[in-house]
Amino acid sequence: MNTYTLNFNPVLELNDEQFLQICQANPDLQLERTAYGELLIMSPTGGETGNRNAELIGELIIWNRQKQQGKVFDSSTGFKLPNGAIRSPDVAWIKQQRWEQLSATEKQKFLPIAPDFVIELRSETDSLKEVQDKLTEYMENGVKLGWLIDPIQKQVQIYRDQAPMEQLNHPKTISGEPLLTGFLLDLSLVWG
Repeated sequence: MNTYTLNFNPVLELNDEQFLQICQANPDLQLERTAYGELLIMSPTGGETGNRNAELIGELIIWNRQKQQGKVFDSSTGFKLPNGAIRSPDVAWIKQQRWEQLSATEKQKFLPIAPDFVIELRSETDSLKEVQDKLTEYMENGVKLGWLIDPIQKQVQIYRDQAPMEQLNHPKTISGEPLLTGFLLDLSLVWG
């Protein structure tokens, strides 16, 4: 997936409503806004990445339906992080009680909270450093658990709140414990 950065500063600073309108007017594009106000434009994913993303979200949805502990979100959901960035992780999850604290209006727009859990799946055209930086940003803004899944190198980088990043090489499974009680992801769905 190719990413293009547009910097409107100092000419224009997009507020949340203007950014939402741009996203709605361009539904075929994946858009994010950085903490610096830059607009990131990402092309749609290819078939392999799209299928892998679907498998990941499917596994989390199945687990969440059984446990009923929160809400699962796909990559078209925007999260407004405390630093002002609006990001759309490939897969995200929020604890049920945090979801219930949001107003009906807040639930209709970019969610004004960081997810509790995120997954970013590296595609063939993604820079590893850029995806790592995104995970670091998530963690700095309140995410409790993040996974960077890299099918190119068959690695998983695990980001935990208040802990150093852990890298697993060629793992068969990955556990969401203790945050996601009982969630075990079979990585053969991703490795192919």
